[in-house]
Parts: sequence; C-alpha cells; structure tokens
Amino acid sequence: MIKISIGEVAAHNMRTVVNQTFIRSTIREETMDRRKFLTRSSGAGLALATAAAASGTLFAAAQHGAGKAGTPSLPSDFALNEVTIDLLQKKMESGTLTSRSITEMYLQRINDIDKNGIRLNAVIEVNPDALAIADLMDTERKAGAVRSPLHGIPVLIKDNINTHDAMMTTAGALALAGNIAAYDAFIVERLRKAGAVVLGKTNLSEWANFRSTRSTSGWSSRGGQTKNPCVLDRNPCGSSSGSGAAVGANLCVVAIGTETDGSVIAPSSFCGIVGMKPTVGLLSRSGIIPISKTQDTAGPMARTVRDAAILLTVLTGVDADDAVTLESKGKAPADYTKYLAADCLKGKRIGIEKSFLTGHEGVVGLYKEAIEVLKKQGAEIIEVELLKACKELGDAENIVLHYEFKDGVNAYLAKAKAPVRTLGEVIQFNKQHEEAAMPFFKQEILEACEGKGSLESKEYLDALLKSTSARTIIDDMMKEHKLDAVCGTSIGLANCIDLVNGDYDTGYYFCPPAAMAGYPHITVPMGKVHELPIGFSFVAGAYKEPELFGMAYAFEQATYKREAPKFIPTLIPS
Repeated sequence: MIKISIGEVAAHNMRTVVNQTFIRSTIREETMDRRKFLTRSSGAGLALATAAAASGTLFAAAQHGAGKAGTPSLPSDFALNEVTIDLLQKKMESGTLTSRSITEMYLQRINDIDKNGIRLNAVIEVNPDALAIADLMDTERKAGAVRSPLHGIPVLIKDNINTHDAMMTTAGALALAGNIAAYDAFIVERLRKAGAVVLGKTNLSEWANFRSTRSTSGWSSRGGQTKNPCVLDRNPCGSSSGSGAAVGANLCVVAIGTETDGSVIAPSSFCGIVGMKPTVGLLSRSGIIPISKTQDTAGPMARTVRDAAILLTVLTGVDADDAVTLESKGKAPADYTKYLAADCLKGKRIGIEKSFLTGHEGVVGLYKEAIEVLKKQGAEIIEVELLKACKELGDAENIVLHYEFKDGVNAYLAKAKAPVRTLGEVIQFNKQHEEAAMPFFKQEILEACEGKGSLESKEYLDALLKSTSARTIIDDMMKEHKLDAVCGTSIGLANCIDLVNGDYDTGYYFCPPAAMAGYPHITVPMGKVHELPIGFSFVAGAYKEPELFGMAYAFEQATYKREAPKFIPTLIPS
C-alpha cells in the first residue's frame, strides 16, 4: 500500500534543502572560510599544483570562463581542481590539508556549482554526517592509524546504492522518496572500513534509465536534470549521470556508479573521465536497487586510471548475500595499482572494432589517432567485428532485463522502508502523481516488466542462454586472434538534452558485448570534438581487470587527454 503523499515528498525535499543549507552554514561558521584557509596554508592551490607537477600526476587548472561568452562564473582558486587520491594523501600526511578541510572544500564546491548559474544537478543530496566522518578520520590519522589509500578521502555514491545514514536511497524516483536504508550496501561497508568519507549521493537517470523508451538520460523525478560540465546543454549520459558529471566537474575525487549496459562507461566517456565496469561478481550488488542480476555491477569513476584502480581495490570482496561474488574468490588482487606501468601495451595484441573506422570525421579521427598510439607503444593491431558478432543478441538481452528487473525490484522493495513495496505500487504511484513523477516521459518499461512472469519462464530461460552467449563470442574471438583486449570508441559524442523527444543515437556504442557477457570494460579519455569528450575502451575476459588497468594506464600516460571542463553553456554560436 502506498504510504506517502506528494505533499510529504515535497516536505521531505524541503527539509533536505534546509539541512544542506545548515551544513553549509556550519562549514562557514565553525571553520575558517575557504579563502582564509588557502591564504593561511601558503597558497594551497599553488602548492597542490606544484606538488602534482613534481609527482607527475594529472593536474591542470580548470579553465573557468574560457569558453563561449556568457559562461557562468566560478571561483578560479578552487584548490582541488584535478587532484588525485595520492596527492591528497600527501597533503594530509604533511598537515597541509585535513580530511575535514578537504570535505569542506568539496561541500562548498558543490554549493558553488549550483549557485553560479550552472545548476549542474550532479549531487542529489549531501551527507549531513560527512564532516563528522572526516573529523574521525583526522583523529585516527593523528594517532598514527591510516586505514587505506582512501582514508579521509570524500567519495560520492550513486543514489541507487544503500547508505545506512540520514540520506535517502531512491534511484531518483519520487515513488521511493523517504526510503532510508536499514543497512549499508556491501560496497559502502567496504568504503567505510577503508576510511572513506561518504560525501553524498549523486543524481541518476531514474530507475537507472529503465523506466521509459523515450527517457532523457540524467533526468529523475526527484533530482531533475543533470548537465554535462563540458557543455551545459549537452547530456551527461546515463544512468550514472551524476557520478560522471561530479567527477568531471571536480565535485569529488572519485565516485561510484552502477552499470547494466553502459551506465558507467557512457557517462564517463561523455564527461571526459575514466570509468571501469568490472566483471560481474567482482563487486557485491547487495544493497543496490537492481535491474539485472545477470548484468548489474557497481564500478569506479575517476579522473585517472590510478584513482579508479585504488577505488576498485577497496570495493572488491566476497559477500554471502550475493552468491555471484563467490566466483571471484581468489581472483581479486590485493592492489590493482601494482599492475600499472607505462609499458603495459608493449607486445600486446589488440583487436580494434572495425565498424568504428567510419562515421563522424571528428570521432573517426580521434579513433585512428588512438590506434596509432597503441602501435607506437608496441601493440600489434588486428581488426575485428565484435559488434557484428553480437548484433543478434540485443532482443534476448532486453527480455532478460525485463524479467530480472521485476524480480529484483520486488525483492528489494519487500525488505526496504520505502513508501511503495512492489513494482506494481511504483507504477500506481507514478500514475497518481503523473504531473510530478512523469512530466516528460512515461513508464512503458516499468509496465512491460510488470507484465512478465517468473524467472522459471521458458521465454526468460531461452533469452538468458542467448544473451549470455556473448561470453563465448568474446572468448572465441580473443582465442582465435590471440588477443589481450578488444578496443573501440566507447560511445559517440554527447547528445543535446531533449526532454521532449528523449535521447538519440550518437552513432557509436561499444558497451553491449561486455555488458551481456558480464566482462570488464574500461574507458579512458581519447580527446575532444568541439569541446565534447569521447572515450577509448578496452574490453577483455572475466577477471582481467589487472591487464585492462595496465593497458589503459599505458594509453593514458601516452596521451594525457583528460581536460578540466569549461562549463560552456552551448555550442550554438551567439
């Protein structure tokens, strides 16, 4: 039975705004303000940039206001632009920064981003406990206890992942407003154990982009529309839109997204960052609002390959509440960063997706440049057609997702404290509150899922067998050509935000094969076309994350294509 009114939803949202305002006020009143802090720390921004340059980390000053006329103004002295985890740890070790001061600066940054005409809408809710967690981590550090490389590091988490705190877990849906999780997701437990500061929740495409056939990525009824920090009228892609935009816009060091088919890789590519979709089974899904038990996984989103490797290291672990993680036992190394080396492409045999060698001249140009980089780094190139080999599997994948979504969401809601307890009640809620919940597109996918039967259905079992045959296709292709990875353009250039017509095809999409197979996939920035970033992907077999991290790192070190965003309002000439 539905237990919450739209008025109560609005009231809760207003309380959230009030709480966030109080937190920001407390930051200003209880601590030195950011400008005074920077001055008293002998120009921390300059010190950070100098230290980064000296250590060889990717660190570039954001070019705020450098784009088209009318670009919203942002403070140019934000000390944490393009920082890495390693750099922040060095600053905390030296006493130049503390976890509290870092957390304060990110909270202020989130506030500034949405008060200077940008309204990025990447963060749906900040954690009222963030400063208390940061203080605890500082106390432990002073006592000589540092839990992990993430000790004291603020992390943003997608709003379909349970956090057992004052924040809601809603998948961006008004129907789930008020859902305060009774337990942490397993990966959040891992984060807390590592000493990370849970900074807040990120917006997403509602229900992880599994609500309507005409949806707009980055839009949710609870969080509104997330924008792309590179060009603000462009889409950040979905469903991990907020996580991608937040990392890209320097609202955090790293964030966590989730993927069923492209939801980590695509927003990472659109927002010009690194994203890793790990093997299904490497990370637990318990405490995550699901789409598919066959394809779902969380994954790290970062500005550098090394930071993504650090975050993934912390998140792995066997979880008794997610049986698929038993398959990962003994297959997750203690530290993924040990596999990062600038010469990791030397001697590798790389399959290149042939179909991406034609199309948009700007995209094809970057793709060919990336292939030349691989060659110069000592890799041997073999043209392959992975997308063609998997082309006939899409319909089966869709059937699998429909059945598993209904089964998984009903199981999650049955144990949650949400105002709705079944998928049917979600559908009913949306119909009763259509103006607020469905103002631009409806819920055809939810309704189609509700019409499906059990996971014992022959239709489901046949479709599952067909869609997961992507594993055999990838394995056979890699064996035939003796490949170390298959590479391609991650996705096309960011489409315009269009709430009337929804998303449109960008011409390139490399995610389905690895998604259906449950295999790892990493994207790294390979350049820009008209200020729009585009990523280069590496795919390999199950539990090949170490090898993929190594190759992606070598590519990154040879190219350095990541750029801080300019927050350009539009590419349309004035």
